[in-house]
Amino acid sequence: MSATFPITLRFHGDLSLLLRSNHRSNLEDGGDFESDPCVTRRELREKTAVKDVIEACGVPHTEVDLIMVERANDPSPGAVDLAWLLEEAAEVDIYPAPVEDDVHAWAPRLQSRHRLRFVADGHLGKLARNLRLLGYDTVYERGADDRRLLEIMAEEDRTLLTRDRQLLMYSVVSHGYCPRSTDPEEQTREVLARFHLGVQLDAPGIFSRCLECNGQLVGVPKDEVLAELADEPLTLQHYDEFYRCTECAKIFWKGTHHEKLVNRVARISAMLV
Repeated sequence: MSATFPITLRFHGDLSLLLRSNHRSNLEDGGDFESDPCVTRRELREKTAVKDVIEACGVPHTEVDLIMVERANDPSPGAVDLAWLLEEAAEVDIYPAPVEDDVHAWAPRLQSRHRLRFVADGHLGKLARNLRLLGYDTVYERGADDRRLLEIMAEEDRTLLTRDRQLLMYSVVSHGYCPRSTDPEEQTREVLARFHLGVQLDAPGIFSRCLECNGQLVGVPKDEVLAELADEPLTLQHYDEFYRCTECAKIFWKGTHHEKLVNRVARISAMLV
């Protein structure tokens, strides 16, 4: 029988929310996952990439920003990348992205901090609309299967947003995020925080994208939309500023719905404080 060697993994922050149930073995003393790491132990029979060991516990590599390893013959913790091979007894600390700046500040981070282009899976339609509302380029195809999502991600260099952890574990996924919440506004806050993105009502990008197709909105003179809005006499009477989507050609104006959108942005912004 091949000899085995023990690996202790400590998952910090909210990574415990992503762990498979059989690996949530910590907090026996009533601890809090936000301050106490979730500890699980594995027995390995052969050298294995730390990425594979982490993902076997349920945590996608896209969620890991820092890995610190301490071995019996080298008690000084060292930072390693996802391809690093575990081949002897070790203790591994795994930190979520983005890890706090003061945590092993000298160690390189594994995830990009600032991403502006996204592709969202079919279950995150409201999140996609919120990101578009804030001016972020977000592709969303309701019926897209996993293969299509990965194609869009790779061909257009987009960050994949999905709650399907297994999808994020594909090796071709360089940038991704798994929203923890099921609430669209909270999901939006999570994405903004994860990629260090801001919300400003006077930012040039805000309200600049079509919520339906992701196209850019450009201003058009009122006289160019008179024929198309002939059935909207009150709109033509009360509004003078109009915008057209460069992709779907739909016409927009700041009607009563605009105040609702402003309030939504305000709520999301307040949640970031």
